[in-house]
Amino acid sequence: MYMMPRHVEFTLDYFMPYLVNSVRIAALLLFAWAASYASKRGIRGLRAWAVRRMLTGGSITEMELEKRVQTIGQVVGRAINILIWALAITMALREMNFNIGPLLAGAGIVGVAVGLGAQSMIRDVLNGMFLLIENQIRINDVVVINGTGGLVEEINLRTTVLRGENGAVHIFPNGSITTLSNLTREFSYAVFNVTVGYGEDLDRVMAVIVELGAEMRREDAWKDSILQPLEMLGVDALADSGAVIKFRFRTVPMKQWSVAREMNRRLKSRFEQDGIDTPYPTRTIQLAASPALRDEIRQAVREVLAEQPRK
Repeated sequence: MYMMPRHVEFTLDYFMPYLVNSVRIAALLLFAWAASYASKRGIRGLRAWAVRRMLTGGSITEMELEKRVQTIGQVVGRAINILIWALAITMALREMNFNIGPLLAGAGIVGVAVGLGAQSMIRDVLNGMFLLIENQIRINDVVVINGTGGLVEEINLRTTVLRGENGAVHIFPNGSITTLSNLTREFSYAVFNVTVGYGEDLDRVMAVIVELGAEMRREDAWKDSILQPLEMLGVDALADSGAVIKFRFRTVPMKQWSVAREMNRRLKSRFEQDGIDTPYPTRTIQLAASPALRDEIRQAVREVLAEQPRK
């Protein structure tokens, strides 16, 4: 016997469960947003507190502490943000009457399979953790990774991002980092190799360099960038064109390049003023030729020199 379907009345009681679930989901998402915002503010405040606390030890500068705290804070902040939104989405799915048990179990199986097939990714993450724990590099450090130099813009658990001098962005999986040189950890050195002629009095030249370095360090524009007096290392080599004098400045991190440029400018000016010879490389060429050909060559050289303007 055919039965007529019962009439469904779309009353408030019918929509009430859906309305309650919608309100709960909206509240969950709002709470997740508020928790994410609060975590960012909390990490920012914790960063400032950690810098103040660690500065009381006096063994490290504020710039170094800020780099380390900023790096760790960025990574921890991202991890907390992902955790908050993952929990919020999971709870929202439950409010929508999804059975998340099989979903979580399937995600676990997929995670194991992905883990077995993504060993390089796991190696990247582990190496990234050691980079952070051992404080090897920080954001805003200048480093050389696998022969490529640049400014550290990001340190993630899986990758490290450098910005090159020409603006290029270099991305390195942390597991692929085999060599790492940090040029701006705690302090830096501006190293100089100056070649002077063999006819110069080397003791006099080194005294002039030390005097010039002391003058530069006393100036207000440079005294905060130069940490110690100029260190004269002495005659480093006897090159083809002259003697190589080596010396260096100990500077604030990332100030070594500006200090070096200014010192080079002053060296050139002072050497010209004091008549100190900085020779160009020279080479003597002997030609095996007949006397007549040698005379022709000499005559050609004399003609060329005669045409040159006299100073």
